[in-house]
Amino acid sequence: MPGRVVDYLVDMIAELGITHLFGVDGANIEDVYDAIFDANGPVGIVAKHEFSAATMADGYARSTGGVGVVVATSGGGAMNLVAGLAESYTSRVPVLALIGQPPTGLEGHGAFQDSSGLAESIDATALFATVSRYCARVEDPAELPERFAAAVAAAKEGGPAVLLLPKDVQQRSMPADLVPRTASARTTDRPPSTGALGDELTAARRTGKIVIIAGDQVARDDARAELAELVAALDASIGLAPDAKDVYPNTGPGYCGVAGSMGHAELIEALRSASACLLVGTRLPVTARAGLDALLTELPVLSIGVLPPYPAARHVDGPDLAASIADLLTRIDTAPARGEAAAHLTPMPVPPADGPGLRYRAVVEAIQRELPSGADIFADAGNTGAAVVHYLRVPEGGRFVVALGMGGMGYAFGAGIGSAFARRHAADGPHRTIVIAGDGSFYMHGMELHTAVEHDLPVTFVVFNNNAHAMCVTREQLYYRDRYSFNRFRTARLGPGIAAMFPGLPSRTVAEPAELAEALRDSVAATGPAFLEILCDPDEIPPFLPFLSTIDASRSTP
Repeated sequence: MPGRVVDYLVDMIAELGITHLFGVDGANIEDVYDAIFDANGPVGIVAKHEFSAATMADGYARSTGGVGVVVATSGGGAMNLVAGLAESYTSRVPVLALIGQPPTGLEGHGAFQDSSGLAESIDATALFATVSRYCARVEDPAELPERFAAAVAAAKEGGPAVLLLPKDVQQRSMPADLVPRTASARTTDRPPSTGALGDELTAARRTGKIVIIAGDQVARDDARAELAELVAALDASIGLAPDAKDVYPNTGPGYCGVAGSMGHAELIEALRSASACLLVGTRLPVTARAGLDALLTELPVLSIGVLPPYPAARHVDGPDLAASIADLLTRIDTAPARGEAAAHLTPMPVPPADGPGLRYRAVVEAIQRELPSGADIFADAGNTGAAVVHYLRVPEGGRFVVALGMGGMGYAFGAGIGSAFARRHAADGPHRTIVIAGDGSFYMHGMELHTAVEHDLPVTFVVFNNNAHAMCVTREQLYYRDRYSFNRFRTARLGPGIAAMFPGLPSRTVAEPAELAEALRDSVAATGPAFLEILCDPDEIPPFLPFLSTIDASRSTP
């Protein structure tokens, strides 16, 4: 027997090799969980909030290179997915969302949580169409094979796909004469010829140095080896977009640091003397090009990737960067091999801080010293994220993720957990996940710590606690004359609170620099989850170019 619609869905997800589904249960999605129980296939993980469930699917997808799946019920559960799916949409992360809906017979007739668009109800199809590459309601089981295959294909092209599933349709049987349609892995035609791009790069090499700026599409397409070969073949210098710190060894030949708002002087200097700039797998949004616009207008800018960059450039489509770079390598001459490692990068000069607690740079550099091999780092938004992007060097074999698509606070908690499910039994051995966030982000979605405890995941949560939304405090100081603050909090001690909530969970607070190394060492040596609160100064200025430029401008103004 073909079984129910939900049985078919779970079986098809299993055929894709997906091992975990993330969501929050509820009346109009509970049949999916019932099917998961019977299937002996993917594991159903219940999160504490649908936003975090969506970011778990996002983190799972980023770390596996496959599709993440999130399931949610109707009404508020469905609405809570929007921000998480928006991050996946903007960052082109393949996520499949299965969203329950009220029974079709009640739609437009006062159904609880009606989002059919009938009788002045919210129209879920229209809503989710704005944050997905594909969105469809399944009204008949016979439609499901085609809808499912289309959704998976759209997700694999880069971004969320949504299937809206009324409860009565979920419970119905699939047709007995069903012809299954398996969603195959993404296939691409032979990449567009990179001959013209190869010619321009060859010419640029004759006149000077080429600078490559690489983005996170390199990670999504698993093209790290090809990128390294391209850097060597061109004898190029290389910088990385802030969300792509793991696509090239941070101590490798030619490495010039991070580009943009949290970037390094070495990359700017390299561009000043370059003969051309090659963008690989990045559109170079504002966060990745701040401080570089003037330089890029003076250089030939070339690009290869799935989408053209925002700055003017000669662009070649590269939907599969591994294949596209391999093609490009056949069209350029190989430079002499180099063996020197990158020099130590010059940090941005930040104003001295004399407030309480530890300093961003000291903490991040201490974290780096204690990172285990292959550690995966998920950094959250705000001053904490800026410090991590600027100061941290990512260990080889590890992932680095910072959500710059929407910049949603609290993203790292769910995403790090989703990645940990995928990576703790990875083929190259278990990976420990390090989630680094501020206390503002913790208050939003930090209680997903409960999910890590529930499943004994190898995740260390490092929370910089300055009792503030510190980036907003900095903005009040710099742009609004420091006349008030809406963004300072009453003092809270997170470490003791978490220790009381979760007996047996390693949880510590670091208030003095001398305590830091041992606390970090213990937190990453734990086999399961661990929590570390680090007290910081809310008035410390992070390494963030817009802030530092404003300070410089104010000093030069009479």
